[in-house]
Amino acid sequence: MTTTLHAPGFSVDPWDPGYGASLAFEAEMEGSTAALTLDIEIPIPRWRPITPGSTAKAPETLLIADGVRRIDARVWVDDPQGGMPAPGIAASYAAGIVRCGEKGAEPVAVEIRRGVFSPAKGVSDLVAGPVTYTTFEVVGDDDGSLALQQKLTELEADMAVEYRSNTGHDELLLVDGPLRGRTHLHNAVGYVKTHHTSYLPPAQSVVVSDLKPGQRTPVFFMGTNWSRYAWYLRLPTISTAPWAGIARCEAGADLSVEEAVALADQVTVALPPMAGVDYKDPRAPQNLVPIGGLEKLLRHRLGDARLLYRALRTAALG
Repeated sequence: MTTTLHAPGFSVDPWDPGYGASLAFEAEMEGSTAALTLDIEIPIPRWRPITPGSTAKAPETLLIADGVRRIDARVWVDDPQGGMPAPGIAASYAAGIVRCGEKGAEPVAVEIRRGVFSPAKGVSDLVAGPVTYTTFEVVGDDDGSLALQQKLTELEADMAVEYRSNTGHDELLLVDGPLRGRTHLHNAVGYVKTHHTSYLPPAQSVVVSDLKPGQRTPVFFMGTNWSRYAWYLRLPTISTAPWAGIARCEAGADLSVEEAVALADQVTVALPPMAGVDYKDPRAPQNLVPIGGLEKLLRHRLGDARLLYRALRTAALG
């Protein structure tokens, strides 16, 4: 008698393993203490995947703001008062805005910045060859990475405000990442590709897994040290992994429930046609095609990392 061995069922996360996973493994997921209001759109017992109705339409134009950062070198910064040198990072960062409309996606704003992030006080800006690194003092146990991310987030928000001011238009703005620190932006949605925190209870998390491409969860309200509306949606993907193609969207707490629900439908209709494809982007489909193109442009604008490293070493020699 021959015994047939059956391989266990499994699915493969579509992201390139070099980027981790689109959903952190259960053991790594952080529990959430967020205060949730789950029944603002539909009662909790009726939670189910939602397909936007026929009246929901994508916006004629959509602005997407994103940024990239790169550590050019680890540095030691001399104390002007003669104390011990302080560790820090010399980094380049860039932000941009791409406008998506009938004619496709077009970058409309790009800014490049460079900085030295260190706990050293009273330090002059660092000139390294043809570029200048602005000095920023960091506090606490930050090695500079948190301050760098904060400056990048501020740059993205400032550019969005300036672009809208210059054009006089208030087009829907998608910011890559959580809306934290950018809640002052009007008509804006945060777009989160990677999930490190388990916000929803198990019964509602099942609804996320059940989403089909182009569907979303009901809108819910979430409060931590800041408040926002949120919902999950699924982008087109061939993967059968439970959270493949899942993104979380966030909207400002100043909206009415009706406005938040209408915005959720609008975004759920708008994003699937922009989904990334795996043969072009290792973080597809969540890394939208316009985001991938903008990131490529911004990384190019950062300059050659080897030349900047060489310039920093030369500057360090005096």
